[in-house]
Amino acid sequence: MPRPRRRLANTCVGTVAAGLLATGATLAVPEDEELPGSSPDIAVGAYLDYGPPGVERIPYLSRWLGGREIRVGHTYLPGDRWAGIEGNVSFLDDWARWRLARPDRLFVLNVPMQERNEGRVPDHEVARLIRAGAAGDFDQHFRRLAQRLVDLGVPDTVVVLGWEMNGTTYTHRCSPDPENWKAYWRRIVGTMRSVPGQRFRFDFAPNRGSDAIGWTTCYPGDDVVDIIGMDSYDQGPGRTFDDQITQPYGLQHHADFAKAHGKPISFPEWGLFRRGDNPEYVRRMLRWIEQQKPVYHTITDYCPHGVWQCKQNPRSAKEFRRALTPQVPPPVVPTPVVPTPVVPTPVVPTPVVPTPVVPTPSVPVPSVPTPSVSVPAVPTPSVPPPVVPEPSPQVPTPQPVPSAEVTRPAPAPSEPAPAEPSPDAPSPAAPTPVAPSPTAPAPQPQLPSPVNTTQWCVPLGFGDWLSKLVGKESVCVSVDWGSDSGFWPW
Repeated sequence: MPRPRRRLANTCVGTVAAGLLATGATLAVPEDEELPGSSPDIAVGAYLDYGPPGVERIPYLSRWLGGREIRVGHTYLPGDRWAGIEGNVSFLDDWARWRLARPDRLFVLNVPMQERNEGRVPDHEVARLIRAGAAGDFDQHFRRLAQRLVDLGVPDTVVVLGWEMNGTTYTHRCSPDPENWKAYWRRIVGTMRSVPGQRFRFDFAPNRGSDAIGWTTCYPGDDVVDIIGMDSYDQGPGRTFDDQITQPYGLQHHADFAKAHGKPISFPEWGLFRRGDNPEYVRRMLRWIEQQKPVYHTITDYCPHGVWQCKQNPRSAKEFRRALTPQVPPPVVPTPVVPTPVVPTPVVPTPVVPTPVVPTPSVPVPSVPTPSVSVPAVPTPSVPPPVVPEPSPQVPTPQPVPSAEVTRPAPAPSEPAPAEPSPDAPSPAAPTPVAPSPTAPAPQPQLPSPVNTTQWCVPLGFGDWLSKLVGKESVCVSVDWGSDSGFWPW
Protein backbone atom coordinates (compact mmCIF):
# COMPACT_ATOMS: atom_id res chain seq x y z
CA MET A 1 0.00 0.00 0.00
CA PRO A 2 1.23 3.54 -0.65
CA ARG A 3 2.28 5.48 2.41
CA PRO A 4 4.05 8.80 3.11
CA ARG A 5 7.48 7.94 1.83
CA ARG A 6 8.87 10.94 -0.07
CA ARG A 7 12.35 12.14 0.75
CA LEU A 8 14.26 15.29 0.01
CA ALA A 9 17.23 15.12 -2.32
CA ASN A 10 19.50 16.36 0.45
CA THR A 11 19.35 18.17 3.75
CA CYS A 12 20.46 21.49 2.30
CA VAL A 13 17.58 21.66 -0.15
CA GLY A 14 15.16 20.79 2.64
CA THR A 15 16.45 23.59 4.84
CA VAL A 16 16.14 26.18 2.07
CA ALA A 17 12.64 25.02 1.18
CA ALA A 18 11.53 25.24 4.80
CA GLY A 19 12.83 28.79 5.04
CA LEU A 20 11.00 29.82 1.89
CA LEU A 21 7.80 28.23 3.15
CA ALA A 22 8.06 30.09 6.44
CA THR A 23 8.49 33.47 4.73
CA GLY A 24 5.80 32.77 2.11
CA ALA A 25 8.16 33.99 -0.63
CA THR A 26 7.17 31.28 -3.09
CA LEU A 27 3.46 31.23 -2.31
CA ALA A 28 2.42 34.76 -3.18
CA VAL A 29 -0.35 34.43 -5.75
CA PRO A 30 -2.82 37.08 -6.85
CA GLU A 31 -6.14 36.27 -5.25
CA ASP A 32 -8.10 37.12 -8.38
CA GLU A 33 -6.09 34.85 -10.70
CA GLU A 34 -8.36 32.51 -12.59
CA LEU A 35 -7.82 28.86 -11.79
CA PRO A 36 -7.62 26.69 -14.91
CA GLY A 37 -10.12 23.89 -15.06
CA SER A 38 -9.11 20.42 -16.13
CA SER A 39 -10.36 19.59 -19.61
CA PRO A 40 -13.41 17.33 -19.63
CA ASP A 41 -11.70 14.89 -22.01
CA ILE A 42 -8.96 14.14 -19.40
CA ALA A 43 -9.99 11.29 -17.10
CA VAL A 44 -9.88 12.46 -13.46
CA GLY A 45 -9.53 10.23 -10.40
CA ALA A 46 -8.17 9.99 -6.89
CA TYR A 47 -6.69 7.26 -4.76
CA LEU A 48 -9.20 7.09 -1.86
CA ASP A 49 -8.55 3.60 -0.45
CA TYR A 50 -7.30 0.30 -1.82
CA GLY A 51 -10.44 -1.73 -0.98
CA PRO A 52 -14.25 -1.34 -1.01
CA PRO A 53 -14.16 2.02 0.86
CA GLY A 54 -12.24 3.44 -2.08
CA VAL A 55 -15.09 2.44 -4.40
CA GLU A 56 -17.78 3.71 -2.04
CA ARG A 57 -16.22 7.15 -1.63
CA ILE A 58 -16.10 7.97 -5.35
CA PRO A 59 -19.68 9.34 -5.56
CA TYR A 60 -19.07 11.58 -2.55
CA LEU A 61 -15.93 13.02 -4.09
CA SER A 62 -17.86 13.65 -7.28
CA ARG A 63 -20.57 15.50 -5.32
CA TRP A 64 -17.92 17.60 -3.53
CA LEU A 65 -16.61 18.59 -6.95
CA GLY A 66 -19.99 19.87 -8.05
CA GLY A 67 -20.93 16.75 -9.99
CA ARG A 68 -17.60 16.29 -11.78
CA GLU A 69 -17.46 12.76 -13.13
CA ILE A 70 -14.75 10.59 -11.55
CA ARG A 71 -13.69 8.34 -14.41
CA VAL A 72 -10.59 6.75 -12.89
CA GLY A 73 -10.63 4.11 -10.18
CA HIS A 74 -7.14 3.64 -8.75
CA THR A 75 -5.90 0.97 -6.33
CA TYR A 76 -2.83 -1.14 -5.45
CA LEU A 77 -2.19 -4.84 -5.06
CA PRO A 78 -0.50 -5.76 -1.77
CA GLY A 79 3.18 -6.56 -2.22
CA ASP A 80 3.87 -8.53 0.93
CA ARG A 81 3.15 -12.01 -0.56
CA TRP A 82 2.99 -13.48 -4.02
CA ALA A 83 -0.67 -14.40 -3.42
CA GLY A 84 -1.58 -10.72 -3.32
CA ILE A 85 0.43 -9.94 -6.46
CA GLU A 86 -1.45 -12.75 -8.22
CA GLY A 87 -4.69 -10.87 -7.55
CA ASN A 88 -5.97 -13.31 -4.95
CA VAL A 89 -7.77 -10.52 -3.09
CA SER A 90 -11.52 -9.97 -2.83
CA PHE A 91 -11.55 -6.20 -3.38
CA LEU A 92 -10.74 -6.69 -7.06
CA ASP A 93 -14.36 -7.82 -7.51
CA ASP A 94 -15.61 -4.46 -6.19
CA TRP A 95 -13.38 -2.50 -8.53
CA ALA A 96 -14.34 -4.67 -11.49
CA ARG A 97 -18.04 -4.02 -10.87
CA TRP A 98 -17.38 -0.27 -10.68
CA ARG A 99 -15.38 -0.35 -13.92
CA LEU A 100 -18.04 -2.32 -15.82
CA ALA A 101 -20.85 0.05 -14.82
CA ARG A 102 -19.71 2.64 -17.40
CA PRO A 103 -17.82 1.98 -20.63
CA ASP A 104 -15.76 5.19 -20.40
CA ARG A 105 -14.19 4.40 -17.02
CA LEU A 106 -10.57 3.41 -16.42
CA PHE A 107 -9.35 0.93 -13.88
CA VAL A 108 -5.75 1.68 -12.87
CA LEU A 109 -3.95 -1.05 -10.90
CA ASN A 110 -0.46 -0.67 -9.39
CA VAL A 111 1.30 -4.06 -9.50
CA PRO A 112 4.48 -4.80 -7.51
CA MET A 113 7.24 -6.80 -9.21
CA GLN A 114 8.52 -8.48 -6.02
CA GLU A 115 7.07 -9.76 -2.76
CA ARG A 116 8.24 -8.06 0.45
CA ASN A 117 8.05 -4.97 -1.69
CA GLU A 118 8.30 -2.52 1.25
CA GLY A 119 10.51 -4.75 3.41
CA ARG A 120 13.70 -2.66 3.07
CA VAL A 121 15.52 -5.46 1.27
CA PRO A 122 19.20 -4.59 0.72
CA ASP A 123 20.58 -3.90 -2.74
CA HIS A 124 22.49 -7.19 -3.15
CA GLU A 125 19.31 -9.18 -2.40
CA VAL A 126 17.35 -6.96 -4.78
CA ALA A 127 19.93 -7.63 -7.50
CA ARG A 128 19.55 -11.39 -7.00
CA LEU A 129 15.73 -11.17 -7.19
CA ILE A 130 15.97 -9.09 -10.36
CA ARG A 131 18.12 -11.74 -12.05
CA ALA A 132 15.73 -14.50 -10.95
CA GLY A 133 12.81 -12.60 -12.45
CA ALA A 134 14.65 -12.02 -15.72
CA ALA A 135 15.29 -15.79 -15.90
CA GLY A 136 11.53 -16.52 -15.65
CA ASP A 137 11.35 -17.75 -12.03
CA PHE A 138 8.25 -15.60 -11.30
CA ASP A 139 6.31 -15.95 -14.57
CA GLN A 140 3.52 -18.07 -13.05
CA HIS A 141 2.56 -15.29 -10.62
CA PHE A 142 1.92 -12.77 -13.36
CA ARG A 143 0.14 -15.30 -15.57
CA ARG A 144 -2.32 -15.92 -12.74
CA LEU A 145 -2.84 -12.20 -12.29
CA ALA A 146 -3.60 -11.71 -15.97
CA GLN A 147 -6.07 -14.58 -15.97
CA ARG A 148 -7.77 -13.21 -12.85
CA LEU A 149 -8.31 -9.79 -14.46
CA VAL A 150 -9.65 -11.34 -17.67
CA ASP A 151 -12.05 -13.52 -15.67
CA LEU A 152 -13.32 -10.43 -13.81
CA GLY A 153 -14.18 -8.74 -17.10
CA VAL A 154 -11.49 -6.05 -16.88
CA PRO A 155 -8.98 -7.17 -19.53
CA ASP A 156 -8.31 -3.50 -20.43
CA THR A 157 -6.85 -2.63 -17.02
CA VAL A 158 -4.04 -0.04 -16.98
CA VAL A 159 -1.22 -1.87 -15.17
CA VAL A 160 1.28 0.47 -13.43
CA LEU A 161 4.05 -2.10 -13.15
CA GLY A 162 6.99 -1.57 -10.76
CA TRP A 163 6.17 2.12 -10.14
CA GLU A 164 8.87 4.56 -8.92
CA MET A 165 11.58 2.11 -9.95
CA ASN A 166 14.18 4.95 -9.99
CA GLY A 167 13.88 5.47 -6.19
CA THR A 168 15.13 3.64 -3.11
CA THR A 169 11.88 2.65 -1.36
CA TYR A 170 10.69 -0.55 -3.06
CA THR A 171 12.17 -3.99 -3.55
CA HIS A 172 11.25 -3.75 -7.24
CA ARG A 173 13.68 -0.82 -7.68
CA CYS A 174 15.88 -0.67 -10.75
CA SER A 175 19.23 0.76 -9.57
CA PRO A 176 20.85 -2.50 -8.23
CA ASP A 177 20.80 -4.03 -11.78
CA PRO A 178 19.25 -1.81 -14.48
CA GLU A 179 19.87 -4.15 -17.43
CA ASN A 180 18.35 -7.25 -15.85
CA TRP A 181 15.58 -5.09 -14.44
CA LYS A 182 14.56 -4.13 -17.98
CA ALA A 183 14.71 -7.79 -19.01
CA TYR A 184 12.53 -8.70 -16.04
CA TRP A 185 9.93 -6.02 -17.00
CA ARG A 186 9.86 -7.34 -20.57
CA ARG A 187 9.33 -10.90 -19.32
CA ILE A 188 6.37 -9.87 -17.11
CA VAL A 189 4.68 -7.97 -19.96
CA GLY A 190 5.18 -10.87 -22.38
CA THR A 191 3.73 -13.34 -19.86
CA MET A 192 0.60 -11.27 -19.18
CA ARG A 193 0.03 -10.55 -22.86
CA SER A 194 0.10 -14.29 -23.60
CA VAL A 195 -3.21 -14.79 -21.74
CA PRO A 196 -6.13 -14.99 -24.21
CA GLY A 197 -8.57 -12.09 -24.11
CA GLN A 198 -6.26 -9.54 -22.50
CA ARG A 199 -6.03 -5.93 -23.68
CA PHE A 200 -3.79 -4.54 -20.93
CA ARG A 201 -1.93 -1.23 -21.15
CA PHE A 202 1.34 -1.02 -19.27
CA ASP A 203 2.26 2.29 -17.63
CA PHE A 204 5.96 3.01 -16.93
CA ALA A 205 5.78 5.55 -14.03
CA PRO A 206 9.02 6.76 -12.34
CA ASN A 207 9.42 9.45 -9.68
CA ARG A 208 10.03 13.00 -10.87
CA GLY A 209 13.74 13.91 -10.68
CA SER A 210 16.89 11.85 -10.67
CA ASP A 211 16.33 10.23 -7.25
CA ALA A 212 18.58 7.11 -7.01
CA ILE A 213 19.04 6.77 -10.77
CA GLY A 214 17.91 8.64 -13.87
CA TRP A 215 14.65 6.98 -14.81
CA THR A 216 15.40 6.91 -18.53
CA THR A 217 18.14 4.33 -17.70
CA CYS A 218 15.39 1.91 -16.64
CA TYR A 219 13.15 2.38 -19.70
CA PRO A 220 12.53 -1.15 -21.07
CA GLY A 221 11.49 -0.31 -24.65
CA ASP A 222 8.62 1.03 -26.71
CA ASP A 223 7.27 -2.43 -27.56
CA VAL A 224 6.49 -3.22 -23.90
CA VAL A 225 5.35 0.26 -22.74
CA ASP A 226 2.00 1.82 -23.65
CA ILE A 227 1.95 4.90 -21.39
CA ILE A 228 4.81 6.89 -19.83
CA GLY A 229 3.65 8.19 -16.45
CA MET A 230 5.23 10.18 -13.65
CA ASP A 231 4.60 10.44 -9.90
CA SER A 232 5.19 14.06 -8.87
CA TYR A 233 4.70 15.34 -5.31
CA ASP A 234 5.33 18.77 -3.84
CA GLN A 235 8.88 18.06 -2.68
CA GLY A 236 12.49 18.42 -3.83
CA PRO A 237 14.50 18.41 -5.83
CA GLY A 238 13.58 21.94 -6.84
CA ARG A 239 12.49 24.92 -4.77
CA THR A 240 9.64 26.14 -6.97
CA PHE A 241 7.21 24.62 -9.38
CA ASP A 242 9.25 26.07 -12.22
CA ASP A 243 12.20 24.06 -10.90
CA GLN A 244 10.07 20.93 -10.95
CA ILE A 245 9.43 21.58 -14.63
CA THR A 246 12.98 22.37 -15.76
CA GLN A 247 15.13 20.10 -13.54
CA PRO A 248 16.84 17.01 -15.00
CA TYR A 249 14.28 14.19 -15.30
CA GLY A 250 11.62 16.71 -14.35
CA LEU A 251 8.18 17.42 -15.79
CA GLN A 252 9.42 18.88 -19.06
CA HIS A 253 11.84 15.98 -19.58
CA HIS A 254 8.96 13.60 -18.99
CA ALA A 255 6.77 15.28 -21.64
CA ASP A 256 9.62 15.48 -24.16
CA PHE A 257 10.68 11.85 -23.64
CA ALA A 258 7.14 10.56 -24.15
CA LYS A 259 6.72 12.63 -27.29
CA ALA A 260 10.01 11.36 -28.70
CA HIS A 261 8.85 7.77 -28.17
CA GLY A 262 5.34 8.37 -29.47
CA LYS A 263 3.65 7.58 -26.14
CA PRO A 264 0.87 9.32 -24.20
CA ILE A 265 1.58 10.39 -20.63
CA SER A 266 -0.15 10.05 -17.26
CA PHE A 267 0.17 11.20 -13.64
CA PRO A 268 -0.80 8.16 -11.52
CA GLU A 269 0.25 9.90 -8.28
CA TRP A 270 0.53 13.57 -7.42
CA GLY A 271 -0.20 15.71 -4.37
CA LEU A 272 1.17 17.70 -1.44
CA PHE A 273 3.99 16.46 0.78
CA ARG A 274 6.90 18.38 2.29
CA ARG A 275 5.57 21.94 2.06
CA GLY A 276 2.21 21.63 3.75
CA ASP A 277 -0.87 23.42 2.48
CA ASN A 278 0.42 24.81 -0.82
CA PRO A 279 -2.37 26.18 -3.05
CA GLU A 280 0.14 27.51 -5.60
CA TYR A 281 1.47 24.01 -6.21
CA VAL A 282 -2.07 22.68 -6.73
CA ARG A 283 -2.90 25.53 -9.11
CA ARG A 284 0.29 25.13 -11.13
CA MET A 285 0.09 21.35 -11.26
CA LEU A 286 -3.47 21.44 -12.55
CA ARG A 287 -2.47 23.98 -15.17
CA TRP A 288 0.43 21.76 -16.26
CA ILE A 289 -1.88 18.74 -16.48
CA GLU A 290 -4.31 20.66 -18.63
CA GLN A 291 -1.53 21.75 -20.98
CA GLN A 292 -0.05 18.25 -21.39
CA LYS A 293 -3.38 16.41 -21.92
CA PRO A 294 -2.52 13.12 -20.18
CA VAL A 295 -4.59 9.95 -20.51
CA TYR A 296 -5.53 10.32 -16.83
CA HIS A 297 -4.40 11.80 -13.53
CA THR A 298 -5.17 10.75 -9.93
CA ILE A 299 -4.33 12.74 -6.83
CA THR A 300 -3.26 10.73 -3.75
CA ASP A 301 -6.01 11.79 -1.36
CA TYR A 302 -4.92 10.94 2.15
CA CYS A 303 -2.82 12.97 4.57
CA PRO A 304 -0.42 14.60 4.08
CA HIS A 305 -0.93 14.48 0.30
CA GLY A 306 -4.66 14.97 -0.14
CA VAL A 307 -7.19 17.78 -0.43
CA TRP A 308 -10.58 16.17 0.23
CA GLN A 309 -10.00 13.54 2.93
CA CYS A 310 -7.13 15.49 4.46
CA LYS A 311 -8.52 18.51 6.33
CA GLN A 312 -5.10 19.98 7.09
CA ASN A 313 -4.85 21.47 3.57
CA PRO A 314 -7.94 23.74 3.30
CA ARG A 315 -6.45 26.32 0.93
CA SER A 316 -5.19 23.66 -1.46
CA ALA A 317 -8.56 21.93 -1.24
CA LYS A 318 -10.26 25.17 -2.27
CA GLU A 319 -8.02 25.54 -5.31
CA PHE A 320 -8.50 21.91 -6.32
CA ARG A 321 -12.26 22.20 -6.00
CA ARG A 322 -12.44 25.44 -7.94
CA ALA A 323 -10.41 23.94 -10.78
CA LEU A 324 -12.32 20.70 -11.19
CA THR A 325 -15.88 21.81 -10.49
CA PRO A 326 -17.74 22.00 -13.82
CA GLN A 327 -18.14 25.55 -14.90
CA VAL A 328 -21.75 26.73 -14.85
CA PRO A 329 -22.41 29.12 -17.73
CA PRO A 330 -23.27 32.61 -16.49
CA PRO A 331 -26.84 33.79 -16.88
CA VAL A 332 -27.61 35.23 -20.25
CA VAL A 333 -28.13 38.97 -19.97
CA PRO A 334 -30.40 40.10 -22.78
CA THR A 335 -28.96 42.81 -24.94
CA PRO A 336 -31.23 45.87 -24.86
CA VAL A 337 -32.87 46.39 -28.20
CA VAL A 338 -32.52 49.98 -29.39
CA PRO A 339 -35.30 50.68 -31.85
CA THR A 340 -34.09 51.94 -35.18
CA PRO A 341 -36.02 55.06 -36.27
CA VAL A 342 -38.09 54.38 -39.31
CA VAL A 343 -37.66 57.10 -41.93
CA PRO A 344 -40.68 57.03 -44.20
CA THR A 345 -39.80 56.73 -47.83
CA PRO A 346 -41.79 59.24 -49.94
CA VAL A 347 -44.17 57.48 -52.21
CA VAL A 348 -43.91 58.82 -55.76
CA PRO A 349 -47.08 57.89 -57.60
CA THR A 350 -46.46 56.11 -60.81
CA PRO A 351 -48.45 57.74 -63.64
CA VAL A 352 -51.06 55.42 -64.92
CA VAL A 353 -51.20 55.47 -68.71
CA PRO A 354 -54.61 54.28 -69.76
CA THR A 355 -54.55 51.45 -72.17
CA PRO A 356 -56.80 52.23 -75.14
CA VAL A 357 -59.69 49.89 -75.24
CA VAL A 358 -60.25 48.67 -78.76
CA PRO A 359 -63.84 47.53 -78.97
CA THR A 360 -64.26 44.12 -80.37
CA PRO A 361 -66.92 44.23 -83.08
CA SER A 362 -69.87 42.19 -82.15
CA VAL A 363 -71.01 40.22 -85.12
CA PRO A 364 -74.63 39.30 -84.60
CA VAL A 365 -75.31 35.71 -85.15
CA PRO A 366 -78.59 35.42 -87.04
CA SER A 367 -81.12 33.57 -85.09
CA VAL A 368 -83.20 31.35 -87.29
CA PRO A 369 -86.52 30.86 -85.55
CA THR A 370 -88.18 27.59 -85.79
CA PRO A 371 -91.55 28.35 -87.42
CA SER A 372 -94.34 27.61 -85.09
CA VAL A 373 -97.42 27.08 -87.19
CA SER A 374 -100.68 27.34 -85.32
CA VAL A 375 -103.17 25.16 -87.02
CA PRO A 376 -106.65 26.16 -85.92
CA ALA A 377 -108.93 23.40 -85.07
CA VAL A 378 -111.60 23.14 -87.78
CA PRO A 379 -114.82 21.99 -86.17
CA THR A 380 -117.17 19.79 -87.96
CA PRO A 381 -120.01 22.11 -89.06
CA SER A 382 -123.21 21.26 -87.46
CA VAL A 383 -126.20 21.88 -89.88
CA PRO A 384 -129.25 22.57 -87.82
CA PRO A 385 -132.44 20.90 -88.89
CA PRO A 386 -135.16 23.09 -90.40
CA VAL A 387 -136.79 25.12 -87.78
CA VAL A 388 -140.57 25.31 -87.88
CA PRO A 389 -141.44 28.76 -86.66
CA GLU A 390 -143.89 29.19 -83.90
CA PRO A 391 -146.89 31.44 -84.41
CA SER A 392 -144.65 34.36 -83.68
CA PRO A 393 -141.48 33.31 -85.38
CA GLN A 394 -138.34 35.11 -84.48
CA VAL A 395 -135.25 34.96 -86.63
CA PRO A 396 -132.35 33.89 -84.45
CA THR A 397 -129.26 36.08 -84.47
CA PRO A 398 -126.09 34.14 -85.35
CA GLN A 399 -123.44 33.86 -82.59
CA PRO A 400 -120.76 34.83 -81.51
CA VAL A 401 -120.85 38.23 -83.22
CA PRO A 402 -123.13 40.37 -81.07
CA SER A 403 -125.64 42.43 -83.02
CA ALA A 404 -128.89 44.17 -82.41
CA GLU A 405 -131.92 42.12 -82.99
CA VAL A 406 -134.17 43.36 -85.94
CA THR A 407 -137.81 42.50 -85.65
CA ARG A 408 -139.18 41.47 -88.98
CA PRO A 409 -142.85 42.22 -89.82
CA ALA A 410 -144.99 39.27 -89.04
CA PRO A 411 -146.11 37.50 -92.21
CA ALA A 412 -149.51 36.22 -92.75
CA PRO A 413 -150.24 33.04 -90.96
CA SER A 414 -149.32 30.28 -93.25
CA GLU A 415 -147.34 27.17 -93.29
CA PRO A 416 -143.75 28.39 -93.30
CA ALA A 417 -141.48 26.77 -95.79
CA PRO A 418 -138.35 25.36 -94.46
CA ALA A 419 -135.41 27.70 -94.86
CA GLU A 420 -132.72 26.53 -97.16
CA PRO A 421 -129.17 26.90 -96.23
CA SER A 422 -127.22 29.81 -97.64
CA PRO A 423 -125.07 29.00 -100.63
CA ASP A 424 -122.14 30.58 -98.71
CA ALA A 425 -122.21 27.91 -96.08
CA PRO A 426 -119.15 25.75 -96.40
CA SER A 427 -119.51 22.25 -97.51
CA PRO A 428 -118.71 19.76 -94.89
CA ALA A 429 -115.10 18.50 -95.31
CA ALA A 430 -113.31 15.73 -93.67
CA PRO A 431 -111.52 17.38 -90.84
CA THR A 432 -107.76 16.93 -90.51
CA PRO A 433 -106.96 16.15 -86.92
CA VAL A 434 -104.64 18.91 -85.78
CA ALA A 435 -103.53 19.47 -82.20
CA PRO A 436 -105.06 22.69 -81.01
CA SER A 437 -102.56 25.48 -80.25
CA PRO A 438 -102.73 26.63 -76.69
CA THR A 439 -102.71 30.27 -77.77
CA ALA A 440 -105.09 30.20 -80.74
CA PRO A 441 -108.78 30.77 -79.87
CA ALA A 442 -111.11 28.06 -80.83
CA PRO A 443 -113.05 29.19 -83.92
CA GLN A 444 -116.84 29.44 -83.58
CA PRO A 445 -118.99 27.44 -85.95
CA GLN A 446 -120.27 29.47 -88.89
CA LEU A 447 -124.05 29.51 -89.28
CA PRO A 448 -125.77 30.14 -92.59
CA SER A 449 -126.60 33.80 -93.11
CA PRO A 450 -130.34 34.35 -93.60
CA VAL A 451 -131.61 36.23 -96.58
CA ASN A 452 -132.56 39.87 -96.17
CA THR A 453 -130.73 40.09 -92.87
CA THR A 454 -128.83 42.94 -91.35
CA GLN A 455 -125.62 40.83 -91.27
CA TRP A 456 -123.29 41.06 -94.26
CA CYS A 457 -120.57 38.41 -94.69
CA VAL A 458 -117.55 38.75 -97.03
CA PRO A 459 -115.38 35.71 -97.75
CA LEU A 460 -111.64 36.10 -96.87
CA GLY A 461 -108.83 34.83 -99.05
CA PHE A 462 -105.61 33.64 -97.29
CA GLY A 463 -103.94 32.06 -100.19
CA ASP A 464 -103.89 28.49 -101.20
CA TRP A 465 -101.43 27.29 -98.57
CA LEU A 466 -103.10 28.84 -95.53
CA SER A 467 -106.60 28.31 -96.82
CA LYS A 468 -105.87 24.59 -96.92
CA LEU A 469 -104.96 24.71 -93.27
CA VAL A 470 -107.68 26.93 -91.85
CA GLY A 471 -110.37 26.52 -94.45
CA LYS A 472 -112.50 29.25 -95.98
CA GLU A 473 -113.31 32.07 -93.64
CA SER A 474 -115.62 35.12 -93.87
CA VAL A 475 -116.00 38.36 -92.05
CA CYS A 476 -119.56 39.42 -91.23
CA VAL A 477 -120.89 42.90 -90.40
CA SER A 478 -124.33 43.58 -88.89
CA VAL A 479 -126.12 46.83 -89.69
CA ASP A 480 -129.13 47.85 -87.67
CA TRP A 481 -131.40 49.91 -89.87
CA GLY A 482 -134.15 50.03 -87.31
CA SER A 483 -137.53 48.49 -87.77
CA ASP A 484 -139.26 51.81 -88.27
CA SER A 485 -136.87 53.32 -90.75
CA GLY A 486 -139.04 52.35 -93.73
CA PHE A 487 -135.89 51.29 -95.59
CA TRP A 488 -135.12 47.72 -96.44
CA PRO A 489 -132.74 47.14 -99.22
CA TRP A 490 -133.89 43.71 -100.19
